[in-house]
Amino acid sequence: MRDAWMLGAALLAALAGMGWLALAMDVHWEQAGGAAMQAPARLLRVLGTLALAGSLWLCLAVDHASMAALVWVMALAAAALAVAMALSWRPHWLRLLVPGAARA
Repeated sequence: MRDAWMLGAALLAALAGMGWLALAMDVHWEQAGGAAMQAPARLLRVLGTLALAGSLWLCLAVDHASMAALVWVMALAAAALAVAMALSWRPHWLRLLVPGAARA
């Protein structure tokens, strides 16, 4: 059961990481409704990178390296697809990843 929770956390970390990396781009920042304030691009890039690294670390904690790499790549693909769909239909949902932008 612990492994399932860790893999779920890895998927959420990958989702947050992809979302932060997408919001680091000016076009997606404006799409999500953050046009009123400057995008903290450097912070978002760092957060996204750390979240993706954390996702890999969680996958490695659950399985051996070859299986963990496969699970991590699939989590990245699922997270990228989810962020792309959110940007297509409900870009304002990504504002949840940046608390200061949600109030602006």
